[in-house]
Amino acid sequence: MRRPRGVEATDWARIVLLYEALGRLAPSPVVELNRAVAVSMATGPATALELVDRLAASGALRGSHLLPSVRAELLSRLGRTEEAREEFLSAAGLARNDREKEVLQRRAAGL
Repeated sequence: MRRPRGVEATDWARIVLLYEALGRLAPSPVVELNRAVAVSMATGPATALELVDRLAASGALRGSHLLPSVRAELLSRLGRTEEAREEFLSAAGLARNDREKEVLQRRAAGL
């Protein structure tokens, strides 16, 4: 039986290409946000943050906890701790279920 490969063994560049293809076939803000996550894994958080900021500026996903939670993670990886904390708290305020709120609040508190 094959052992599962870890995140580090994932072909993130290929996943980015697949999200780009999906974005052409079925464009949506969620696809773009997921592409940004894949980009962060393939090339680092700085480029991905630019994508997320453009998505935020467009007004897409307004009112959703998804965009600020991804943005918070990217900011955290860039060492921008205070900004990341604020984004995690913003995401927690938008989350619709208690478990998600708790996780996001805990992430903010851990920074």
